[in-house]
Amino acid sequence: MNSNSDMTAKALVRETIPPVDIKPLSDECFFIDFGKAAFGTILLKFPSVREEREVRIHLGESLDGEGRLERHPRGSILYRSMDLTLQPGICEYTLIIPPDERNTGPMAIPMPPEIGEVMPFRYCELENCPSSDFAIEQLAVHYPFDDEAARFGSSEETLNAVWDICKYTIKATLFCGLYVDGDRERIPYEGDAYLNQLSHYCVDCEYAAARLSQEYLFDWPTWPTEWQFHTVFMAWADWMYTGDRKFLERHYPLLRKKTLVELAREDGLISTDSPKKTREFEESLNFYHDKYIYEHGMRDLVDWPPGSFNDSGVGERDNHEMMPVNTVINAFHYRTLVLLSRIADALGKAEDCCFFRDRADQVKESFRRAFLNRDRQIYIDGEGSNHSSLHSNMYALAFGLVDETERASVLEFVKSRGMACSVYGAQYLLEALYRYGEGVYALSLMTAKHDRSWWNMIACGSTMTLEAWDWKYKNNLDWNHAWGAAPANIIPRYLMGIRPLAPGYAKVLIKPQPGSLDWAECTCPTMKGSVRVRYEREGESSFLVTVYIPEGSTGLADLRNLTGNEASVYDGLTPGKHRFPGRLS
Repeated sequence: MNSNSDMTAKALVRETIPPVDIKPLSDECFFIDFGKAAFGTILLKFPSVREEREVRIHLGESLDGEGRLERHPRGSILYRSMDLTLQPGICEYTLIIPPDERNTGPMAIPMPPEIGEVMPFRYCELENCPSSDFAIEQLAVHYPFDDEAARFGSSEETLNAVWDICKYTIKATLFCGLYVDGDRERIPYEGDAYLNQLSHYCVDCEYAAARLSQEYLFDWPTWPTEWQFHTVFMAWADWMYTGDRKFLERHYPLLRKKTLVELAREDGLISTDSPKKTREFEESLNFYHDKYIYEHGMRDLVDWPPGSFNDSGVGERDNHEMMPVNTVINAFHYRTLVLLSRIADALGKAEDCCFFRDRADQVKESFRRAFLNRDRQIYIDGEGSNHSSLHSNMYALAFGLVDETERASVLEFVKSRGMACSVYGAQYLLEALYRYGEGVYALSLMTAKHDRSWWNMIACGSTMTLEAWDWKYKNNLDWNHAWGAAPANIIPRYLMGIRPLAPGYAKVLIKPQPGSLDWAECTCPTMKGSVRVRYEREGESSFLVTVYIPEGSTGLADLRNLTGNEASVYDGLTPGKHRFPGRLS
């Protein structure tokens, strides 16, 4: 792993969590609920142990229909049983979790030896327990986390519950010091890591974990085409949230390659079917390293999973037609070119800045020419396709590729598809909606109670976000995937509208879109201190927005989505409290 980071990882911590409920199932059998799942083990204490006895310990994440620990869960929901031998005279025991073959392979992140193996569990059952006089605690392992750094509350209890599960997921899933894709594989992936990064920034003032995760992925990238672009997204986010130019300078040559500009044809569009995608090219991106297990090399993702992960054969791509010149891939390519031009500008690389800016302009023109269905005024899935998926249109919206003349038709199409994407795609769907003032509809997606919703994750019984909306949409899903926690960053960044306008939050944007909420308030951590925003509806047609800007920052309040008035922009906010009364449009 690259060791040149200016930030160092913090040591993992163990947090002892008492049970919320203990029930006797018999004289020697007990059921324990710790309230939330966590990665860790258990600490078991007895007043005295008189003779050797073997206690069987069952740990797991879910319950069966009888309220007992589910011992045959579906997918990759966790259950394990282990034996613990009590010895005379020894009163305190930490359960040793044996390694699991499925998540200790060559690409998996190992647990530090001083911490030992962990597993995610909420529930415990003890069998052959010598007495009811025992104490038990969950030993949760996680990266240091400030539970008070970020807060959110609103008039909508469902949204509050969604925020809670998403925020907790970010804390709980950083159990091995880097961003990984949950317990099933424990492998860092660039797309997962970017969503994790955005959310981590919004719930704690912590930047080293994201940077170290990215440096790991520079050395050991994974296979999806879009994941290469996400390294540029991560680098840009690091710059905007930290203002530290050295990270960009150190990794600029590889970031430049991650645009995949070398695959471009004459009109600027790219394809991973191009003969330019040689093994030598992929090796220049650090593919085929000593841990690499994907011999097929780089492939387009669009969304995950495809239909092969459930009985219906319907995946999360909204039937996207996987064409050689793919609309989604080129939307990501365009956005990456835009960001690389800005990175080059920040580093004083004027020639590269002009090159990538001009190339982005070319791709934008070619994108519309190649992929716009002019009869329907929406985007098709690729060159030669007759199909239009949610993904082709939501990514075009999210990345600023949709011309004003077709914006209404693209938005109408996107809204007609509902949540026809995965928990990963939901990040960009919500960003696209908020980008164009569709806060009411975006809020309805975050508070929905159907089976493609965050509420469904809660209703399933999980206390962390799922890898997919439900088992039936991905039959090997786990219950501890941070890429499913998009509202942890969407709520602060878009619903409340708190985003950096200048690197290191030297200037902060406040652009709330509270939709139908009567009130909402948010505290968002930054390197300058906490930004606080409160929105209150006053009567039928009035509102009050209260903003607190921390020392070292200035602010811009953009209230046009509330008022409908182009003049409702207030620049040059100084540190301190500001109140903005107004009339709703």
